[in-house]
Amino acid sequence: MGVSTAPPPPTTSKTPRKQHLEAVGAYQYVLTFLFMGPFFSLLVFILLFTSLWPFSVLYLVWLYVDWDTPNQGGRRSEWMRNQAIWRQLRDYYPVKLVKTAELPPDRNYVLGAHPHGVMCTGFLCNFSTESNGFSQLFPGLQPWLAVLAGLFYVPVYRDYIMSFGLRPVSRQSLDFILSQPRLGQAVVIMVGGAHEALYSVPGKHCLTLRKRKGFVRLALRHGASLVPVYSFGENDIFRLKAFATGSWQHWCQLTFKKLMGFSPCIFWGRSLFSATSWGLLPFAVPITTVGECLPPGGRLPAAAWASGTSCPHVSLSLQWAAPSLSPSASTPLRRKSVTITHST
Repeated sequence: MGVSTAPPPPTTSKTPRKQHLEAVGAYQYVLTFLFMGPFFSLLVFILLFTSLWPFSVLYLVWLYVDWDTPNQGGRRSEWMRNQAIWRQLRDYYPVKLVKTAELPPDRNYVLGAHPHGVMCTGFLCNFSTESNGFSQLFPGLQPWLAVLAGLFYVPVYRDYIMSFGLRPVSRQSLDFILSQPRLGQAVVIMVGGAHEALYSVPGKHCLTLRKRKGFVRLALRHGASLVPVYSFGENDIFRLKAFATGSWQHWCQLTFKKLMGFSPCIFWGRSLFSATSWGLLPFAVPITTVGECLPPGGRLPAAAWASGTSCPHVSLSLQWAAPSLSPSASTPLRRKSVTITHST
């Protein structure tokens, strides 16, 4: 077993400049996640009514011509994936990727990832950037993070996220990736999706897994190996207001999700300038991502997973929740309950 990088220096040994850079790295991701899409959508619309309208018209024409690109491989940029800002984001928490087994590039993989958390920070660091050296840990593999298809309708933002290797979580897009002649494609799917984000309560593991069998059928259709992946600490970087099931607030969240594809939630972190005040800067809680490969016909066949008779996500999380198997000695994980919820 190996860990992707040497543990970052303890906070007390970091220089003030290093701490500031890490905070900037974490904060820019939050601001980009929340506001980049709405900002550029509004900007393109407003420019139509100014003397700069040709810029909006040209971009809209480009958007029309380029509409199917996300479903046909997209535009991946290794330059964007290797930017130094992502290493600052990694070190802020820190984020670790634990390698538990070899993943040979002579086959394709479907990674079923949990938990979604508020912003999928650990999965972005590990699979959409090279901050933890994924290409060195798993040479020959090409990771693709599948996200909400509606994000690829947002002007400018769609081009930004495509550069990291993000793709729509649609059958057309995923079939295209796994049908490539080059093997070693690794598709990461957030199985619980927006519904699971509603239960991102610190200290709890609540998975949305029942009735979510599409990723298993995808693996069976293409003969890909299944890899359950779990990010410990993903739910702990924000505080979340979770509404009781059946309440009118929860009903509003589910209704909004059905209409828009994502769930609005109330969350908060710490202030950028004070650790005792609330704000949008995430709490610096370690995030550790682990996984276990389940090859076709192996000890846990995909068919059993699809039928619901086995749940490797739960067994994996219970295994790694034991203090004796903690990926980080400085931040021991404790055995906690895992709840599986029905998808809606």
